[in-house]
Amino acid sequence: MSNIRFTNLTGAVEIGSNCYLLEIEGRRILLDTGSHPKKEGNDALPRLDLIPDDSVDAIIMSHAHQDHIGSLPVAMRRQRRAPVLMTSATALIGDVMLHNSVNVMIAEKSSGGPAEYPLFTHREVDAGSKRWQGRPLHQRFDLHGERAGAGENEVTVEFFDAGHILGSAGTVIRGGGRTVFYAGDVQFDDQTISRAAAFPDFGDAEPCDVMIMESTRGDRAKPEGFTRAGEEQRLATALNDAFARGGAVLLPLFALGKTQELLAMFHGFRKRGILRRDCPIYIGGLGAKLTEIYDKLTDRSARLQQGLEIMDAVDPYVVGGKNVDDLRIKPGRIFALSSGMMSEKTLSNVVARRFLSHPEHTVLFVGYADPQSPGGILRSAKPGDLVSLGADHPPEPVRCQVEVFNFSAHASRETIRDYINRARPRKLILVHGDPGSVNWLAENIRADLPATEVIVPEPGVPLEL
Repeated sequence: MSNIRFTNLTGAVEIGSNCYLLEIEGRRILLDTGSHPKKEGNDALPRLDLIPDDSVDAIIMSHAHQDHIGSLPVAMRRQRRAPVLMTSATALIGDVMLHNSVNVMIAEKSSGGPAEYPLFTHREVDAGSKRWQGRPLHQRFDLHGERAGAGENEVTVEFFDAGHILGSAGTVIRGGGRTVFYAGDVQFDDQTISRAAAFPDFGDAEPCDVMIMESTRGDRAKPEGFTRAGEEQRLATALNDAFARGGAVLLPLFALGKTQELLAMFHGFRKRGILRRDCPIYIGGLGAKLTEIYDKLTDRSARLQQGLEIMDAVDPYVVGGKNVDDLRIKPGRIFALSSGMMSEKTLSNVVARRFLSHPEHTVLFVGYADPQSPGGILRSAKPGDLVSLGADHPPEPVRCQVEVFNFSAHASRETIRDYINRARPRKLILVHGDPGSVNWLAENIRADLPATEVIVPEPGVPLEL
């Protein structure tokens, strides 16, 4: 049986710059290489310096969110011989996301941001993407991306749908008689577009030796009586209540995943007659580009509502950074704009400043917002609290309506626990979670599965497995 070594390169026990080194059967595999959403410059990078240059045999990407793919060009610069393996959808989306990152870094540098920006260039993204290899689900391939043979010493990779966003995948890595499963980000329940994860059923025929599992939502229980259908109805009611008050609605959304899910939801509301068909909906340019990829793959990906082309069905207005100040905040309009955390200078932040003092308007949060971000501060504010949405924004009282909904693309802690209990891994490594989330899952899995070794990996310290 082959030895396995695992090193957490994220820098801390948190939701940050996801990156992990797996060593199996003499091969080195980098699992994701993200950038930290709360940090800037080189501080946002994972600990890539802990890996010798040109020593990695392959880089595997679970999906294209920035906290998983945002430092890929930097990693590829250091690991020039490593093929990059991902699903074909992740390759299409990742190209857009990384080019957008370059644009953001250039803009931030011009506004006094880190001197080292941009950390990579458009040319580097274009050149690097030629080494990306999009691979289908449920097909074993080797670390070069070729169909796997029957060699005893071969290390193989197989993707399984993770249900998180388009292209997201959990990865089974086999080698030396051992099986490792890296979940990436997962959702075990159906969303509006994305189907629930279809992860492997490990058992006696093929036990899972090591499972690497996210724990994003481990710090909160699913509310009693919660259903997605009920949450959708509550959202539709909030929209129509705002319109009845003569107001508009702002939904701060992540451009990737959440924008497409909410647009498809709005389309469903219109079909059911609970949202006016002529209700104008505005989205940002990045959200529009990514929605076009969802539409391009509508018949070529495992998803709900196959055949639905969101841009045609919803017909949203596309807003760019240059014309956001010209937007007219009129009654009965929906502004579904990124960023989801209302980061400074993003579309949602600029528009939110025009909502705060107006009691007829509503801001609806439908996903995660870091408590220290402008979005997190607003969603926890009480009516009348003074809130600043940026360094250049004087505090003003919150008079608009603010509501919070649960349409998370991450699995609940209950469904994660259920899957781990079914899979019964011999060793479980908990990642991608703040300390409270990780600790809840660790304590409960230890109680559920006494024979399973539960590990919370210390950053930068290799673990022999």
